[in-house]
Amino acid sequence: MVGQSLVLAGMAVTIVVVAILVGPAVFDDHMRQAGHANQPDVLQHAQEAFFSAGLLSIGVGLLVAIAGALAVTSVTTARLGRWLTALKRGAERVSSGRYEQPVVLPRTSPELERVADAFNAMSAEIQNTEARRRTLLTDVAHEMRTPLAAIDITLEAVEDGLLSADAGTMATLRAQSRRLARLAEDIRDVSAAEEGHMLLDPGPVSTEALISDVAAQWQRPFREAGVALHMEVEDSVVVCVDEARVAQVLDNLLANALRHTDKGGHVRLTAAVSGSTAHVSVTDDGEGIDASALPHIMERFFRADPARTLREDSGTGVGLAISRAIARRHGGDLVADSAGLGRGATFTLSLPASCAC
Repeated sequence: MVGQSLVLAGMAVTIVVVAILVGPAVFDDHMRQAGHANQPDVLQHAQEAFFSAGLLSIGVGLLVAIAGALAVTSVTTARLGRWLTALKRGAERVSSGRYEQPVVLPRTSPELERVADAFNAMSAEIQNTEARRRTLLTDVAHEMRTPLAAIDITLEAVEDGLLSADAGTMATLRAQSRRLARLAEDIRDVSAAEEGHMLLDPGPVSTEALISDVAAQWQRPFREAGVALHMEVEDSVVVCVDEARVAQVLDNLLANALRHTDKGGHVRLTAAVSGSTAHVSVTDDGEGIDASALPHIMERFFRADPARTLREDSGTGVGLAISRAIARRHGGDLVADSAGLGRGATFTLSLPASCAC
C-alpha cells in the first residue's frame, strides 16, 4: 500500500512539473503563430487563463485518478492480506500437527490457488511421512521385543544357574543378536528406499543373466531343504538396473519361497517380456497367502502367520517392503498373487526393458 502510494505521488508530481515547464511555452508559441504577439494584454490574459484551467483540470483529474487508484490498491491489499493470513494460519496448523486441508482460499486468483494447492499437497506429504514414522516406531518396538525378551530370559536363566554358559546358550544369544542386527540393517534399507535416498549404480544386464546368477547361488540351499528350484527363460531382454539391488530383491523372494515351501515342493524362477516391460517371477507351490492378507503382504513387518515371529528363520518382516521399494526406485514394481492358502504364491518383479543407462 505504501509503495503504491509513493508511485502515485511521484506520478502526480511529475505530471504537474512537466505541465508547468512545457505547457506555457507551447501555448505562447501557438498564440504568437495566431498573430497575437503584438497584443501583450491579450497574450498575458490568455496565458493566465490557460495556466489556471490547465492546473485545475490536471489537479482534479489527478485527484480523481489517485483516489480511484488508492481505492483499488486498498481493496487489493486487504484481499491479499486476508489470503496471506490464511496461508500463515495454515502454516501454523501444520506446525502444530493438524495436516488436513490447512489452507482454503475462497475467491482468489489462479496464482494463489496454485500456491494453496501446493501448500496443501506439501501438508499431505508431511502427514503421510509422520504417519509412516509413527508406524515405523511402533513396528520397530514390537519387532525388537521378541529378540530382546529372548536375550533377557536366557541371561536370567544363566544368572539363576538354570542354564550354563555353554555353546548352546551362546548360540542362542548370538542368534538373537544377529536378528537385531538384521532388523537394524533392514530398517535402514527400507527407509532409504522409500524416501528415495537409496543410491543406485545402474548398468545394462540381461534378465537371463540376472536369474542365472541368483539361481546358481540358491541351488545348494534348495537342495539341502529338499525343494526343487527350476529356472525358466521364456524371453530375455536387457534392463538398466543396479544388479546388486535387483539380486537383493530376487534373494528375498527366493528366501521367502524356500521358507514357505515344504520338503518335496517346487519353486520356479522365470524371466519373460511383455511389451516394453521385463518380468521376473518367483512361483512356489507352498503355503500360499490368504486373500485377506494379500493386499498387506508388502507392508513393513506384516506377517500372514504371526506365529512365524517366534521362529529362528522368520526374517525381520521388512524384506518384501524393501524389495518393492527397490523395484519402484528402478521405475518398476513388485506384486504378489496367490490362489489362497495351500495353493502357492507368485511374486512378480517388473522392470522397464531398456539398454540406455
